[in-house]
Amino acid sequence: MQNNQIFINTVRFFILMLLQVIVLNHINLLGYVNPYAYIIFILLFPFDGNKTLLILLSFLLGLCIDMFSDSGGVHAAACVLIGFLRPILLKFSFGVSYQYNAVKLNKVTFKERLLYIILMVSIHHFMLFSLEVFSLSHISLILKSTLFSGIFSTLLILCILLLFKRKEN
Repeated sequence: MQNNQIFINTVRFFILMLLQVIVLNHINLLGYVNPYAYIIFILLFPFDGNKTLLILLSFLLGLCIDMFSDSGGVHAAACVLIGFLRPILLKFSFGVSYQYNAVKLNKVTFKERLLYIILMVSIHHFMLFSLEVFSLSHISLILKSTLFSGIFSTLLILCILLLFKRKEN
């Protein structure tokens, strides 16, 4: 990674962590809707970046959220899972163009971008709520929380990405 990318990713890490801890952790609509926008860091990590570094940073991000939320490691586990599965999901979402490192998230079609975000958010949320509830007898609660929080998180992520979209020359 170049120094510019390192700086951008460091700033993104801290801003998303603070946004999650200070604002978004205090939103709980109807008991099922909790937005988790901090996974934007994992979504936007450079596609050609070091995968081991991504998993380590995913763990640190989740661990920071866990420490501030007093949630016992569920965010760290969910972040490591999507950090680990990210190359597979990128290949599934963007196909052969990902294999040749020709993918830029702001230059792909909306459908491909939406598929990638929905897959990452769904896996993250399902893992998060499964570990949080940790009981198959409450599978309906896990699925409801995953669905509603996933929809809200996906919309929030799309809005944030649209808001901070870089201008094209």
